[in-house]
Amino acid sequence: MILGRVVGNVVATQKNDRYEGGRVLLVEPIGLDGARTGAEFIALDSVDAGVGDVVLVVREGWAASTAATGRPQAAIDTAIVGVVDRIDLEATEPID
Repeated sequence: MILGRVVGNVVATQKNDRYEGGRVLLVEPIGLDGARTGAEFIALDSVDAGVGDVVLVVREGWAASTAATGRPQAAIDTAIVGVVDRIDLEATEPID
């Protein structure tokens, strides 16, 4: 899974039938501190995410295809599968 932030929408007037009703979003990968960790990529939205949302992304063909369309074997390799409400990290103390 990849942690990312939605930074834009991709508008496509023509797309594969399996994408019907799906939205394509532009996502930048981020670390736990919210800092950008790589180049943006596109992902099919399966959870009604929007610009500014922190999201969980799966980048693997079968899982992405099934999550985004409900059908395996669609030509999808990246899908948004969750919107992150918050991240709780366990506080750690130095070991003496």
